[in-house]
Amino acid sequence: MDIKHYMQTLGQQARAASRRLARASTAEKDAALTAIAAAIRRDKEILLAANARDLEAARAAGLDAGLDAGLDAALDAALMDRLTLTAKGVDNMAEGVRQIAQLADPIGEMTDIRFRPSGIQVGKMRVPLGVIGIIYEARPNVTADAAALCLKSGNAAILRGGSEAIHSNRAIAALVQEGLQIAGLPAEAVQMVDTTDRAAVGELITLREYVDVIVPRGGKGLIARLLAEARVPMIQHLDGNCHVYLETEADPNKALRIVENAKTQRYGTCNTAESLLVDREVAKMLLPMIGHMLTAKGVEIRGCEETRTIVANARPATEEDYYTEYLAPVISVKVVAGLDEAIAHINQYSSHHTDAIVTENHTQAMRFLREVDSSSVMINASTRFADGFEYGLGAEIGISTDKIHARGPVGLEGLTCQKWVVFGNGHVRS
Repeated sequence: MDIKHYMQTLGQQARAASRRLARASTAEKDAALTAIAAAIRRDKEILLAANARDLEAARAAGLDAGLDAGLDAALDAALMDRLTLTAKGVDNMAEGVRQIAQLADPIGEMTDIRFRPSGIQVGKMRVPLGVIGIIYEARPNVTADAAALCLKSGNAAILRGGSEAIHSNRAIAALVQEGLQIAGLPAEAVQMVDTTDRAAVGELITLREYVDVIVPRGGKGLIARLLAEARVPMIQHLDGNCHVYLETEADPNKALRIVENAKTQRYGTCNTAESLLVDREVAKMLLPMIGHMLTAKGVEIRGCEETRTIVANARPATEEDYYTEYLAPVISVKVVAGLDEAIAHINQYSSHHTDAIVTENHTQAMRFLREVDSSSVMINASTRFADGFEYGLGAEIGISTDKIHARGPVGLEGLTCQKWVVFGNGHVRS
């Protein structure tokens, strides 16, 4: 295959389809989404069979965790978890698409209309970005989520999933194109890169004439590569080193539940807590029970010197531990001397993804909200809530830790931009 020619063709087709989608009615887009959701439910067993082929191939070959990203680690438990589709997962995929159909259509919305002294009216209109390239590893559900969000927001999509999920992605993409055609929309509005050749990624991230934005969803190696090589703008986050801080007025029961959920519900997600900060005033009260809970669940604790005087089985934490996104049953723990040190620690070591405080002190909580420089900041809630579905976005195309355009979970609005619109009645500038 001539990869360069192939990717140019996908880009040309996506650009043409994006113009049709930009003028598609809400009814047309919702009809396509409803048909896609129905097809996913109808073909559940086919999707599970395709996914079983991917899982079998991954286990048999011991594929790299990120061949597409240049990684050299073997497929680990976290990646296998992301690769696996279950019957419930397929149902959730269909439900996510259905919910996106029910969301308000952002395209064409006009805001801030106001008269100027000249007599003209000036405002803003929300419009699609155009063509979005999504590059992702392992997660087959991203194929449906990304396609649905791009479709509802009037964007064409080029999907490049990981080679380890090729059978699952092909099966889901076929259902997406079926739904588009049922609604009278071009099948090329959502195209999957149907090759596992890594050169396709290099071409996609440099197709400036056809692709408006790249959204990567994958490991740190993938993101690092794209940051170094992409010529197309990106919406991305590098990693998810999320913190939970237990302040002096933390309710012990809330603290225990939140840390347990944030760290142990799932280990392989970017909103899993990787670091725990505990105020010195309550460390001797809270750390023993939290340490016992974590140890009972098989979590390795890497702590500062004070932590290790309280939790006997804690291993020494290094400076690197406080920067690390483990994606594994490991957590770094540090005892801090109050809110100022906790905020300073988070702003230095976190990846600015999601950080939480547990406290009954409203003043301290509001300081934490204002001063922690992350895309999601939480009071008395698990970091695991940092998710498009939980935020009411229907689904998310990814998480952004950038500060331009989109930040945090990126849903429909994050896949649009605004242009200025002017209304006049023969007005001319004097």
